[in-house]
Amino acid sequence: MMLLLLTAVTGGLSKAQTSNALYYMNLPQRTSLNPALQPSGRTYVGLPGISDISFRIDNNFLSLSDMFSNGVISDSTFTILNPGEDLDNFLAGLGNNNSVEPQAAVQLFGLAFTIGDDLRISFDITERADANFVIPGDLIRLGIQGNETYIGRNIDMSSMRADMKYYHEIGLGASKNITEKLRIGARVMFLSGVASAYLTNNGMTLTVNEDNTHTLDADLSLNLSAPVIFTRDETDGTIDNVRFDEGRFNEGNDYLSYGLGFSNPGFGIDLGAEYRFNDMFAVSAALTDIGFINWKKDRSEVYITKTFEFNGLTLQDVYDESVSFSELTNWAIDSLQNSIELNESPGSYTTYLPFNMTAGFSFTPVKFFTAGLLSQTRFEGKQVHEALTLSGNINLGNAFSTTLAWTVANRRYDNLGFGLAFRGGFFQFYAIVDNIPLQYTMVTSGTERHRLPENWNTVHARLGINLVFGNREKEKLPTGF
Repeated sequence: MMLLLLTAVTGGLSKAQTSNALYYMNLPQRTSLNPALQPSGRTYVGLPGISDISFRIDNNFLSLSDMFSNGVISDSTFTILNPGEDLDNFLAGLGNNNSVEPQAAVQLFGLAFTIGDDLRISFDITERADANFVIPGDLIRLGIQGNETYIGRNIDMSSMRADMKYYHEIGLGASKNITEKLRIGARVMFLSGVASAYLTNNGMTLTVNEDNTHTLDADLSLNLSAPVIFTRDETDGTIDNVRFDEGRFNEGNDYLSYGLGFSNPGFGIDLGAEYRFNDMFAVSAALTDIGFINWKKDRSEVYITKTFEFNGLTLQDVYDESVSFSELTNWAIDSLQNSIELNESPGSYTTYLPFNMTAGFSFTPVKFFTAGLLSQTRFEGKQVHEALTLSGNINLGNAFSTTLAWTVANRRYDNLGFGLAFRGGFFQFYAIVDNIPLQYTMVTSGTERHRLPENWNTVHARLGINLVFGNREKEKLPTGF
């Protein structure tokens, strides 16, 4: 269906949820989930590009098994479109709001140190990029099944969303015991936006007509803060292209100067607390990534505020080979070009960080083992994502830390996480994977067979090497460790 391509085109014009398994590990990075938490090392130094690297991509509707439903990888067709039970199950499992959320972060510098017994100060600089795309379920069903079921119906597309941003984050935090049982922490973040694209959806309705055409009533605007140039067709004046403004970047220093500018300022805050009833039981809570960025530099805006028609072809027509995918794409672009308007002098706009509410309960029957229960609620625009994690954690001071976690999230109940950290001298290496596939399937590509995860819709990995000095708790490790 043509409107599926609208999302792709707006994404082309413009261009994670944190690790729950980390929460109860003895690592400096756990303060990113709750600034009140303190690892046992007195001093931590993070080096550029090696101390904290994380990548995550979430989606709540599509797994690898959906892509290769018949166990065959083919170059000539979209296997997800094969009619049958697998396709029916996929379509039935779609929600109203189906999202894809990629995130990436690289720490450029980190520092944390303990003053006295319990006052901990931290400072860090991190590069972050994240995006969020939301596609209504009926839009996907229409694109795959075709028009027949939807003829004469109005489909509400007001939940469609696209938001992408790349920004710098400078954080300054502190945590301290208020009483013997209560510790609080806070972290302020100074943000600087580099590039952004934000789709504002003020209302969109799609009607499938009796003649199989589609009528779209749309009030959309795509705000950009990036060095791009829109060009118009010389004949009819319609927008026919958007390109990177290469003329502004003749040398490497030009890119560096642009990236380090502070023309798009922002601010954020993390708040957290931990209360220990005794040596065995503790509860904790945090609000993190409460913040915004105000985008002012290199502003441009394209918008659609009108009613227009598509020809009504769908992806099913591609599968049936009545049209090629390139033909489908070209018709969609032609329809959009005649409807898109350009705002020559837009004002600034504001985007908000997807913030998190976290609550945890831990039980430590012996000094080196902790059982943890963690609830994390993530607010991304109008969407709410809930994750519940049960974990078993072994922490032998700074020398060794590991976790095994089970998480319910993204409409799945088989998310197994594992983390491992060990220290040699003042080097501490760690690696965490939140979503280890438990089920695999064999797929065929030509004469070759491959083993791939079956139900895998989330990927999250975090790793790095910390420099850690001292141990506040002076724990006595088992003999021979």
